[in-house]
Amino acid sequence: MAHRTQNPTRSRLPRRSRTLLAAALLTALAGCGGGDPGDGAAPVKEAAVPAVPKRAVAPAGLPGMPPLLDPNDVYAADRPNQLSPVVRNFPSRVYVPNTNSNTVSVIDPATYQVVETIRVGIQPQHVVPSWDMKTLWVNNNRGHTLTPIDPATGVAGKPVEVHDPYNLYFTPNGKYAIVMASLDRELVFRDPHTMERKKTVPVSCYGVNHADFSADGRYFVVSCEFSGELLKVDTEKMEVIGQQKLPFEGAMPQDVKISPDGKTFYVADMMAHGMWVLDGEKFTTPTLLPTGKGCHGLYISRDSREMYVPNRGEGSISVFDFAQNKLTKKWWLPDGGSPDMGGVSADGKVLWLSGRYDSEVYAIDTASGKQLARIPVGGGPHGLAVYPQPGRYSLGHTGIFR
Repeated sequence: MAHRTQNPTRSRLPRRSRTLLAAALLTALAGCGGGDPGDGAAPVKEAAVPAVPKRAVAPAGLPGMPPLLDPNDVYAADRPNQLSPVVRNFPSRVYVPNTNSNTVSVIDPATYQVVETIRVGIQPQHVVPSWDMKTLWVNNNRGHTLTPIDPATGVAGKPVEVHDPYNLYFTPNGKYAIVMASLDRELVFRDPHTMERKKTVPVSCYGVNHADFSADGRYFVVSCEFSGELLKVDTEKMEVIGQQKLPFEGAMPQDVKISPDGKTFYVADMMAHGMWVLDGEKFTTPTLLPTGKGCHGLYISRDSREMYVPNRGEGSISVFDFAQNKLTKKWWLPDGGSPDMGGVSADGKVLWLSGRYDSEVYAIDTASGKQLARIPVGGGPHGLAVYPQPGRYSLGHTGIFR
């Protein structure tokens, strides 16, 4: 006969105590069930849930504009050798427009040698990658034409008639090309492929020449070289919405570049010998950061940490650190020179700059500032383009990629 095991608790507690214990257990279970606090049960305090940190969200961009890869870095798509499939098989070349020779010198960066010279129109100023990155446009300023070059083959196509094309940009959504008609005192919005004129925006300043776009692409800042002014332009409305005179007698603003975090615009000034630091949203009076004589171009490093600032009037390159918000280095070219416009190699290791008054091009090591090569080219080399470069699309000039 099987023996029944006796419950020790039951054996030790009298019947009344067992009844009270069961009632207490039922009350506790009811409380665990989250009953209505008004039913007589004590409210149960829930454990605090750790707050989930909010992720940064990219600003709502211009309609049709590719969203930023990183809301904290507008240059996140420009990392070393991060080439788009569109340009991946293009030969690596440096295209140098020679303003006084009406030619483009083509340099092989692997050998530092000129491998071809292309005859173009009168007074070529800049070589500009198209928004879709399939074409390089040579801006023949006084020839009133744009010469297309196929970067896959290096062959120049039939020139397109465009009046006063000193410089060329593209809206971030690829909808329009914007010609900086410097002497015509116009911003001309054109079809990005055919260059057909779509809208002409007359300006009251003199010498529109360089620009850059806000992080969301909804406006851009333009420098006016000959009257020392800045413009703020609504991209979608194609209207000037702000204008100011720089607080320096004889100011000559040149290149424009936005900071990686999209909060600050920098404007090189060759007569103020430094960069203007501007809040683009507020468009209030900027402050001047001295860099060197003839401050001219602005180029971002591949890791978005630094900006290279060529000082054309003294043969030097200043290096600005974004995190430290100050100049940290200064590189001097051996035997001097006139470093002007250019770009950074696809791997980020070499800064290429034209020597505007010395008929040469400089290759500079971005790690040490050492000059790697000095290459003879045609007369008056200006806005050279290093191509291909990383990025998803081009905003123009000598290569502003995002």
